[in-house]
Amino acid sequence: MDTYLLRRAIDYYHTRAQETNDPYYWFFLADAQVRAGLINQARQSVDKALWFPNPFPLRQRLLEMKAKLNSDLTRENNPNSPSIVAAKRGDIDGDGIIDHVFLTAYKTPDSPFLKNITLSIQNGKTNHLQQIAFNNNAGYNPTLFLGDFTGNKVDDILVVIDTGGSGGAIYSYIFSNINGQMRQIFNSDTFNENSNYSVTYQDQYKAFVINQKLGEKYVLDLTYKGKNYLNDIYNENGDLKAPIEGWVNPLSGLYPVDFNRDGTYELESYQRIAGRYNADSLGYVLNVLKWNGQVFSTERRNIIIFGGEF
Repeated sequence: MDTYLLRRAIDYYHTRAQETNDPYYWFFLADAQVRAGLINQARQSVDKALWFPNPFPLRQRLLEMKAKLNSDLTRENNPNSPSIVAAKRGDIDGDGIIDHVFLTAYKTPDSPFLKNITLSIQNGKTNHLQQIAFNNNAGYNPTLFLGDFTGNKVDDILVVIDTGGSGGAIYSYIFSNINGQMRQIFNSDTFNENSNYSVTYQDQYKAFVINQKLGEKYVLDLTYKGKNYLNDIYNENGDLKAPIEGWVNPLSGLYPVDFNRDGTYELESYQRIAGRYNADSLGYVLNVLKWNGQVFSTERRNIIIFGGEF
């Protein structure tokens, strides 16, 4: 929208908001003011909309909008201050009152790379703010998910951050309120340390993926990779031309899934299996992890591969 039309929209919604005092118009006035870069005025309009018992749109949307405006205003006044990059609301401590959860980070000029990513939890009852730092606190596209992973009917916090590495690796953490204290109950570093696989190509168009810790072996049929791929590494009789070893990448996907539809989420994890080089993907190691009261343990493990031409 050009400047003239934006100015007219602001004038229109401001007039209607003053005449009707309707949260509908206060919201759209704030939206137009945001697009015009009028951060202070937009924040005041959001406050007007929040004043109503049943604001428009949902109160959560307005609170998230206000948090973003506060972050923008702080950054405008102090370019070196962190920004809110993700926000959610949920009952984190089980007191029945909604708490505010958000991630802050320092943005990098002309880049989506974020530094000093920090988890912040604002208690909905006391407004007390708790901040939690991560071991790996830089990356891309940090996301938040709130849901019950432990079965206590209280929201836990899942944080996932893209590392930006060639293998698509992620940093991930889960925090839960245990006995009144926020505790880290999952982190990707520990998961990766306990994930020890070997990948070796075999004669007759096969590859073995072996979990060294558990002694589990999976056999991949490589014929789906196609003739050109196979001809590069196998002789006509199906023997390898030379030994080839691949590897299993660190955690590259972690997703909450309520498999049992009981309100308690399990974790579905993905690790890419690399062949001759990282882009030579052979499939994924897929784990379903479930909280057992102390740690997330593997409930089942599978290898999934890509389909080939029929």
